[in-house]
Amino acid sequence: MSAPTIAVTPTLDPGYLPGSPAYRRVVVALFAAGLATFELLYSTQAILPELATRFDVSSTETTLTLSLATLSLGVALLVVGPLSDVIGRTRLIHLSMTLSVICAVGCALAPTWGTLLVLRCLMGVALSGLPAVATAYLREELHHSTHARAAGLYIGGTALGGMAGRLVTGYSAELAGWRCSLGAAALLALACAMVVRRMLPDSRHFAPAPAGVRTMLAMARRAVADPALVGLYVIGGCSVGAMVAMLNVVGFRLEAPPFGLGLGAASLVFLVYPLGTVSSATFGRLADRIGRRAVLPVGTVVATAGAVLTLSSSLPVLVAGLSLLVVGFFAVHGVASGWVPARAHAGGVSAGQAASLYTFTYYLGASVFGSLGAQAWSHVGWPGVVALTVTLLTITGAIALRLRVSRQLPAR
Repeated sequence: MSAPTIAVTPTLDPGYLPGSPAYRRVVVALFAAGLATFELLYSTQAILPELATRFDVSSTETTLTLSLATLSLGVALLVVGPLSDVIGRTRLIHLSMTLSVICAVGCALAPTWGTLLVLRCLMGVALSGLPAVATAYLREELHHSTHARAAGLYIGGTALGGMAGRLVTGYSAELAGWRCSLGAAALLALACAMVVRRMLPDSRHFAPAPAGVRTMLAMARRAVADPALVGLYVIGGCSVGAMVAMLNVVGFRLEAPPFGLGLGAASLVFLVYPLGTVSSATFGRLADRIGRRAVLPVGTVVATAGAVLTLSSSLPVLVAGLSLLVVGFFAVHGVASGWVPARAHAGGVSAGQAASLYTFTYYLGASVFGSLGAQAWSHVGWPGVVALTVTLLTITGAIALRLRVSRQLPAR
């Protein structure tokens, strides 16, 4: 029996080049979409102490607002990614943005703790449409010489979104309570959705794959049969788990001695996130010049050094450590996420399927290791959180070094 046909990209049109109006529209639209996705996904992270007080739940229970959202997002990707190969990229992006804004409004109005958790689960499902197809869309629509750079800019939008979500909710919660803070997050997401609706060009190079469960299962088997792709999936899960494990509980540490900061002041630590925007874009350009193989291990080393620095009881040193962690993580994530569709295309694997599996392991890592970070904080304290983070980054680095010599990946 012949192998199922998958979506392919015609080669007659080389794609949008940097400097063209269409290229700028793509970059702006996906930057805004990435900002909204991470702003909503992590909108509760800065207000976990506030949620613990208002709902009378433990610090570990509050992290469920993050873990359930990331876990449901990851599970939804297993369906949404293959679905995008059938119905198209831009349609799914617009639908995802609309539904996620509706869920965000619902979270702000949630009457009980249980209702909030259910809505956060639905939020993850609604958000899954963007990360499932973003890098595949970039690979299909942009010139091949700009793929790593454009992926870095998209990841930069997610970094800025992570900061915006934490700062907007952190300060507004201190001023007007958690409901207003989540309402403000919903308004920002609505503004981003309007930008995406106006700016994002329709797909020109997308060719739908045949519909059917058997076809989707066959594409999935091919996407998990490639050891190099599997290595990239694991890198995504471990690297984000390392960062989320720390950021989920850093607010509790900053409120405790010797720092004793309030909720608004503690949320200022997330001002390090623009460094992730700069890092992902910079390392993306560097990867286009010297290759992803050379760049990926460097990001791991930078992130590990930052994690170790956070053991200090000096606030400036702790902030410097978090800064390096963010820089290193977004370097790794920006390069790895852009490498996945490139490898998939070279190996005859569906780009949408491979991108969705990468993002699935990414959010699975955020969910599982984010909760483990909270447990480490509860039972061991900050040194336990650092130990978990360094372990995950060590695994990431080992796989990155392995990929340097892999013949199964494109040379760059």
